[in-house]
Amino acid sequence: MLQGIDKVAESLPLLPLKDIVVFPQMILPVFVAEDICMKAVEAACAKDRFIFLSAFRSEVNREHDSYSELRVSTPPPFDVYDVGTIATVMRTRKLPDGRTKVLIQGVSKGLILNLKQTEPFPIVNLRLLPDKESTQESEALCRAVKEQLEKIVTFGRTISPDLLMLLEDVTEVGKLADLVASNLGLKIVEAQKVLATIEPFERLRRVHTLLLRELESYTANSKGFTQGREDAIKNQREQYLREQLKALKHELGELDGKDEIEDLRDKVLKAGMSVEGQAECLKQLRRLERMNQDSSEATLTRTYLEWMVDIPWAKMSDSKIEMAHCKRILDEDHYGLEKIKDRILEYIAVKKLNPELKGPILCFVGPPGVGKTSLGRSIARALGRKFVRISLGGVRDEAEIRGHRRTYVGAMPGRIIQTLKTVGTRNPILMLDEIDKLGADYKGDPASALLEVLDPEQNHTFSDHYISVPFDLSQIIFLANANRLDTIPAALRDRLEIIEVSGYSEEEKSEITRQYIIPKVIVQNGLNSELVQFQDTAVNLVINAYTRESGLRSLEKHIATITRKLARYIAENDEKGKERKLVKVTAKIAKELLGEERYFSDDHDIFNKKIGVGVGLAYTQTGGEILELEVKLLNGTGKLTLTGQLGEVMKESAQTALSCVRSFAKELEIESSQFTNFDVHLHVPAGGIPKDGPSAGVAIAIALISAFKNKPISQDIAVTGEITLHGRILPIGGVREKILAALRAGIRKVCLPEKNKGSFAELPLTIRRRVNVSFVSTLEDVIKEYFINEENLSQKLDESKNTHERNISVEDNISVA
Repeated sequence: MLQGIDKVAESLPLLPLKDIVVFPQMILPVFVAEDICMKAVEAACAKDRFIFLSAFRSEVNREHDSYSELRVSTPPPFDVYDVGTIATVMRTRKLPDGRTKVLIQGVSKGLILNLKQTEPFPIVNLRLLPDKESTQESEALCRAVKEQLEKIVTFGRTISPDLLMLLEDVTEVGKLADLVASNLGLKIVEAQKVLATIEPFERLRRVHTLLLRELESYTANSKGFTQGREDAIKNQREQYLREQLKALKHELGELDGKDEIEDLRDKVLKAGMSVEGQAECLKQLRRLERMNQDSSEATLTRTYLEWMVDIPWAKMSDSKIEMAHCKRILDEDHYGLEKIKDRILEYIAVKKLNPELKGPILCFVGPPGVGKTSLGRSIARALGRKFVRISLGGVRDEAEIRGHRRTYVGAMPGRIIQTLKTVGTRNPILMLDEIDKLGADYKGDPASALLEVLDPEQNHTFSDHYISVPFDLSQIIFLANANRLDTIPAALRDRLEIIEVSGYSEEEKSEITRQYIIPKVIVQNGLNSELVQFQDTAVNLVINAYTRESGLRSLEKHIATITRKLARYIAENDEKGKERKLVKVTAKIAKELLGEERYFSDDHDIFNKKIGVGVGLAYTQTGGEILELEVKLLNGTGKLTLTGQLGEVMKESAQTALSCVRSFAKELEIESSQFTNFDVHLHVPAGGIPKDGPSAGVAIAIALISAFKNKPISQDIAVTGEITLHGRILPIGGVREKILAALRAGIRKVCLPEKNKGSFAELPLTIRRRVNVSFVSTLEDVIKEYFINEENLSQKLDESKNTHERNISVEDNISVA
């Protein structure tokens, strides 16, 4: 090995080391991060894998310059000790944090003659320092060093057993000195002095002296001290260090003269907590005082106390109710919705007259984009309270509402307490968003956890699992919104007062767009009314040709698209130095900016009659839609085939409609053989969209009658209602949405169930004037609307109706009896 070094040792890459001195025969990993050091390692690996290692001279060590062993002749930043170790790079490995792990083995000592190169990595000229042969008697000294090393091990010093076995066979003085010194954990200065001692016997003598010193230290510490005394000294030292730390923090002004626990105690006393909360906090403070402040339990207790003092136990918003101001705010923020505004004003009036009354929880139900959340924001602005919302969509864990118990890792309070901490008051307007989309799984049912939150008789003592003391939620005004009611559990729905927020008509959309959406969007895009104006024709085009929804979100997006394109046009003209001019958005400009129309008024052909196609009306989460129910008769055996992703209720409704038509076959002049010689295929287009509900029953019956009689029916009449086996028509929901869907499709005549007269009467006059509604109670009434000229058929149906009524009357008498 030394012969190989002789050939390359004159000039080697330099790897400066921090806080470590490498001895010959020593194998250890070195972590390299700086680029210049990595390049030195790479250069060594590329050539013969030899590299020179030497420790930096730190500022602390400059006072030892008088020692020849600590001499430094190279300039900064390469001011390393002259005496170092030539080592061989055994292997390298890249670490994920960007550093390189280099495994090295010391081979021989070397002396730096001069610094040959600094860039791109340092290279030094060297001279080998081989061990001299010792002429003095060294056997006794070697034996003494080995005995002292064994004594140190008995005092608890950790030294590898393999090293002790290896030392038994070492007889060379220099090698023994290097092996022992490399495993003593010496300071840099002491280790460098040993390394730089050339004469082996003198080097071993220095190691012997260091061993004696360490042995004396172990002996002094062990005499007269029991384990209890050691613990007392340790606690005393920790207390002394804490006092020093407290004094330092006091000088830095970090705690304003109080320690952390006293500061927390003051906050607890000033937080205005309930009696139970304050007692629990003071109990936890007393426990915290007795803990080691660095323990994990102390951290958990400290976090709990910080949560407790941050919760607004007594902070409330100043709320002054003025009815005129509230009405003005609601009218400013929302167009139309008169019945809803009246109900909100009634709610506010009762709150003003009796602030202690536990009022109902209002739940706004309607399709997306109709302003449910903004209604809650307006209520908060009218009452002068802070508004905050909690999104419940997809929440499946009960702990999201009630919090986690403190025994769990990463425990936190539930969303209710977290929201109160964020908003900073205990009487905000809290909107429970998407309450119909709560889920349940093995982690619990969050809907059941909300029962306590929304019950005025219970929520004044709401218990969150994390804070574990009752908290009063009765000052919060809870609101909720949902797209549909059928997914809300019955017990939770019972605590809510349902307010339906229906879709908007075309006139309402046009007015809202002009009064609210256009001014807001123009300002958001950096423009003003002097630069951009929308004509009514453009607004109507966007409403009819690019959006078909109950709400306003898509409409606002399209208006924003037009405004952004105009903003780009104006910005580009500004750069060209052109003068700004008013841009009036016409229907033609709107179409150019938005591209091809998405919806057409002739999507549903209302002018041609069709055989076996009935027009129904559906109510979905996004509003109303028309359904074209297609019936086709095929040669077969009377089988009924249903397609179009129909739900179970709709499938049963189709079966009922077919049975009802078969029962009226004679009166309808339909050959009974058709029911057994033909298969019936019912399809509801848009097969990729699931459909369900009973309200298409009458439309299916009309389509079946048209197909069996082979007579076309008008497509400008829409019908909705649930049908029974006896031909009665039952009421349905979503009247407003269904009427608006018919109007969007160009249909002006609608058949509604007789029992929906009240729902239709509640619609705005602007909607009622645009549609011709016939109220029907039996299938005969619907057939008259479609086949009004067939007097013979109408007469037969009248006779059948009287017969069915008599049968029903007899059945009723039997059931009563």
